[in-house]
Amino acid sequence: MHAGFKFGLFDRVCCCAPDPPDPPDPKETSAAQTGTNVSTAIANANLGNVNQVTPDGTLTYSQTGTYKQYDPYTGKTYDIPTYTATQTLSQSGQAVKDQSDEAKLNLSKLANSQSAFLNDFLAKPVDLSNDATEARLMDLGMKRLQPALDARRASQEADLINRGIRPGSDAYAQAQNLENQGENDAYNSLLLSGRGQAVQEALAQNSAPINNLTALLSGSQVSQPNFVNANMPTIPTTDNAGIINTNYQQKLNNWQAEANSTSDLFGGLFGLGANLIKYSDRRLKKNIRAIGTFANGLTKYVFEYLWSDAPQIGVMADEVRAHKPYAVKSINGFDIVDYGEALA
Repeated sequence: MHAGFKFGLFDRVCCCAPDPPDPPDPKETSAAQTGTNVSTAIANANLGNVNQVTPDGTLTYSQTGTYKQYDPYTGKTYDIPTYTATQTLSQSGQAVKDQSDEAKLNLSKLANSQSAFLNDFLAKPVDLSNDATEARLMDLGMKRLQPALDARRASQEADLINRGIRPGSDAYAQAQNLENQGENDAYNSLLLSGRGQAVQEALAQNSAPINNLTALLSGSQVSQPNFVNANMPTIPTTDNAGIINTNYQQKLNNWQAEANSTSDLFGGLFGLGANLIKYSDRRLKKNIRAIGTFANGLTKYVFEYLWSDAPQIGVMADEVRAHKPYAVKSINGFDIVDYGEALA
């Protein structure tokens, strides 16, 4: 019988104590957070896609489609929009661009034709040997130094004749030898001091076609119109996962408070004495059947509580009150019986 009393009491405790809240589903929480993030990102993209109108043209944004983004963790799929930015020049700006593009196209064609010439030109390396440099210097000397030397020789010959020194004489021959040595010294000085200049001129002459081609190619680049993007505010992302977990924690705290309250209630029941205590109110029982009497004359019943189908054996609180009212107590409007007192 004692085992029956204990079972019935614990069964009642389980019925009265609130059930703990179900924890949030991690995947559902993640889906809620991801969905919020995606929506916020799309809203921020729409805020940033500001159409612009300027005197030189316009910049417009339009949604041109969507693509599916699959989340492997939650198994959900999100529609992500795709956008197209369209730049349109003003009427005069477009006319200028068309003319500029035509000119650049012509320069590109010219550069293309000149590049064929460079195939053979660059196949021949620049000759900077002594023979080549001296030949270049002698060529320069013949053009610039030799006229001055010829003028000086003519002046010397006239001076010799005026002094009575005739061609064929020893004095005339000696003077001519000195003049020849001076001319040789002048050419030697040119060769010694002009090598650097000759090398630079040779390299410049070799680089001129390359520089011309580079200039043509650089002029063929198409410039794009510039627009200033508006500085728009962004929408902060809502922490849905944090909100869900905070709500669960609040529910869990409430449940713990209710569970502690229920525990305190039944702790008070057990504190009434060392005897077993059971709910014995008829209103809490079903399938009540008399099966005999206890030693003190109280009727013995078998029954089930409303919240359980497990059979119990005990007394009815109203019958106990008629014989031993001190063995009956009331909790939340229902009668409980101290079986130690009732069956003494």
